Amino acid sequence: MTENKVIGMACLLGAVVLILMIIVIRPFSRFEEQYPIADASAASGGAVSGGAVGTGSGAGDTPGSGNSSGSDAGSSADASAATSDSATGIPLVHASGNTLETRVSTPEGFTRTKEDKKSLGTFLREYKLAKDGAPVHLYNKELKSNQDAHVAVFKLPLEKEDLQQCADSVMRVYAEYFRAKDEASRISFSLTDGFKANYQSWRDGMRIIESGDSFEYVDRAEFDGSDATFKKFMRIVFAYAGTYSLETDSKKVKKISDIRIGDIFLNSGSPGHVVMVVDTCEDSSGRKAFLLAQGYMPAQQFHLLKNPAHEDDPWYYVDEVSFPFKTPEYTFEKKCLRRPTY
Repeated sequence: MTENKVIGMACLLGAVVLILMIIVIRPFSRFEEQYPIADASAASGGAVSGGAVGTGSGAGDTPGSGNSSGSDAGSSADASAATSDSATGIPLVHASGNTLETRVSTPEGFTRTKEDKKSLGTFLREYKLAKDGAPVHLYNKELKSNQDAHVAVFKLPLEKEDLQQCADSVMRVYAEYFRAKDEASRISFSLTDGFKANYQSWRDGMRIIESGDSFEYVDRAEFDGSDATFKKFMRIVFAYAGTYSLETDSKKVKKISDIRIGDIFLNSGSPGHVVMVVDTCEDSSGRKAFLLAQGYMPAQQFHLLKNPAHEDDPWYYVDEVSFPFKTPEYTFEKKCLRRPTY
């Protein structure tokens, strides 16, 4: 065999070997590109949310993942779920917050609506909450059977009788607010038959007694502005007022977009139900969201509700509201947004 033939054969064999190496090695290269080997720090960090390998939430870490937009509340919540410090596991809920405003943050891109310093909105935002993860108790200190409906519990006073239920809780919030503002004359509620129970008259010594099928005032005591006297007045209200009373003392809100703190979703009846708007926020485009709270039967602590439509977000979005309107423990079948006129 000539020298040229030997060289030619050698070149041919080399080319064949090279091709074989490419065929064998390239699939492993592609596998590594798709499934990169985790480094030691990632491996020691335990399970990673979503099964992705790495240290972040995934947004912006891999090609094509992108970033969550402000309107994509679900994606934003999922991205931060692993870092939630609340017993609820909800990213917008913060264990360290001891008021409504500090416990629950707004969705990405939203800010709380402006409220006057002495408004009901500010009063509710600054209202003290029970510690994060606290259960809802009944009037007799027993636990409520359903502990999956709430995000937080307000430290609103609850009497030791089965009286302060759903409508009563709304009236209690307004009464505590007006009393804090020293506006006793505004603590005035219609009883179911239409009789007006007025705290200022009660404080000044007038007492409410039954008179036939209705009630009347009689002058029986001296002026007394104590907590005990206030509680006795509220007990009369709780005993003889309800959802029908709230309907009498409120007006319809025609457009859901006009919703504001203090409004109520009300179905009057026996039994009826009511939930209260306790906070609102909006984004730069004017999109609104709100938080709801309730008392219920049996009498129980006033508590902030979850949103059944968003597992990781307690805010209700105005553009998502339709009827029947579902809350965790009650569905409002028809339009029923109202505004108390106290």
